[in-house]
Amino acid sequence: MGSHDHHGGHHHDHSHGHDHDHGGHTHVHAPASFGKAFAIGISLNTALVVAEAVYGYIGNSTALLADAGHNLSDVLGLVVAWCASIAARRAPSGRFTYGLRASTILAALANAVFLLVATGAIGWEAFLRLREPEPVAGITVMVVAGIGILINGFTAMLFARGRKDDINIEGAYLHMAADAAVSLGVVISAALIIWTGWLWLDPVTSLVICATILWSTTSLLRGSIDMSMAAAPRGTDIAAIKILLLGRPGVTAIHDLHVWPISTTETALTCHLVMPTGAGDAFLMETARMLKRSHRIGHTTLQVETHPDNGCALAPDDVV
Repeated sequence: MGSHDHHGGHHHDHSHGHDHDHGGHTHVHAPASFGKAFAIGISLNTALVVAEAVYGYIGNSTALLADAGHNLSDVLGLVVAWCASIAARRAPSGRFTYGLRASTILAALANAVFLLVATGAIGWEAFLRLREPEPVAGITVMVVAGIGILINGFTAMLFARGRKDDINIEGAYLHMAADAAVSLGVVISAALIIWTGWLWLDPVTSLVICATILWSTTSLLRGSIDMSMAAAPRGTDIAAIKILLLGRPGVTAIHDLHVWPISTTETALTCHLVMPTGAGDAFLMETARMLKRSHRIGHTTLQVETHPDNGCALAPDDVV
């Protein structure tokens, strides 16, 4: 936008249509309300890691020790997601004019990477086990893994309601749900090994779980990378936004339309509107309200240009 500012003589100085009633905070309610969920999840999972490590060592079970390592990556993932959700509520300051809201995007990306690394470690362990199956301390493994199902399943449910609106919360949810699946697989394979004596069931189950985790992580990884690249959030209908802006009274063309995520729950928009008759504050505020209502865009900045021949205005269908 800065490249067009030299046409200031043709612009209205009141061209910023910020929807001030949101106060910059209402859209951050998702991370804010999950503080208790993070605290409970981190506490329970830390206890689970200690229990698995101790009983894995006592029962000579590499499966439990591997799961302890995997759950440790979960604790790290939850800590990162929680720190980001807290940082997102800090007021803007200095060079961070949006505050630290984008840290939620980085946390979602980190969570996806944690999941992939943990999956790689489990997969490698399973591959080694396939070549040389080892005896498994069945009952011990079943009991501890059973506790793991309860803890991970309960923690996942704490984040379930927020996963649709916030990719950072979705990352925490997927992490815990994947863990519950891992623990369930461990219980089933341990029971079958006790029943049949087939030691190869343990690594095969691990590989199936790895494939499931990879499949569920793909969406999180893609979504967080897109957001890191300032792509419009999933579900944003750019074509509908163009139609809305071009349909506003007095708008003859639009250009330099940009929509990007400030955080995992907030979206910003900037656009130049060509309006030969100009525009008042009421027009700008109403347009911002319409964008917030129909497209969940909380930060709208509109630049009004009365002269279409400023060298950068494009025809409606060539909008960038």
